[in-house]
Parts: sequence; C-alpha cells; structure tokens
Amino acid sequence: MVKNAPFRFADFQAIELTYGTPDSLQNHFSSTTNLYQFERKNGTVALDTVKLRDNDLLYLHRKAQELGFWNVDNDMTTPQADREPTAARFVLKFTYKEKSKEVTLDTDYPGNPKMKEAAKTTIDEVMKMIAEAQAR
Repeated sequence: MVKNAPFRFADFQAIELTYGTPDSLQNHFSSTTNLYQFERKNGTVALDTVKLRDNDLLYLHRKAQELGFWNVDNDMTTPQADREPTAARFVLKFTYKEKSKEVTLDTDYPGNPKMKEAAKTTIDEVMKMIAEAQAR
C-alpha cells in the first residue's frame, strides 16, 4: 500500500451512506452511530443497528482506493430538467481525521462513464457490506 496515499486508513473515522429519490433521501447508514434507517418494500421506514467490523471498514477503504473513488467528481448529479423521476440518488462520504471525500451520484448521471462506474461500484460495495453485517 502507498504510504503517502491521499486518504490513509490510520486516519479513518467514518463512512456515511444516504440514498433514495432526490427529494426524499430516506435511507441512511452511519458507521459512527451504527444506525441504519431504510425503507422497506411496503413503504414503511425501519431502523436497525448494524455494526461494521474493523476488517469491513479496512476492506471498504481499500476497495475505494482500488476503484479510484478518491479521483471521482464530488458532484455527479443530473440537472433537474434532464432527471428521470425514478432515478435514485446516492451520497457516500468517507471521513478521515483531517479531510473527507463526499460524492453525490444520480443513477441517470450522463457524465464520464468511468467516473460513474467507479463511484457506483464503491457504493455497491458499501451496500453489500452493510447487508452482510446486517445478516450477522
């Protein structure tokens, strides 16, 4: 691992993921509070405690580094006039001691496909890890 990486795991503090439709981002996870609020299929909102292990967080940090998450644009949203009404919005934030990286991504984002893929894959990995931790 590169010792002078822009974001080091030794400085890691938290991961936050918020997602849903742009007008109501009802789903939220925070690794500092271990609270996961999500909308069920029947439309009700549920609250659960989900604890990510240190190994889980290290995996997500390294995966973000591998996928180039640190290099993607912070704002990858679709202009309101071009937005699909059913498109989801994701806000993923990695917080470190002295800095943080927050990316907002719309699923219908028309920009650079490589940047979009790096951000979406990182978000998918975080969601997969939350689901695995929730199942424990």
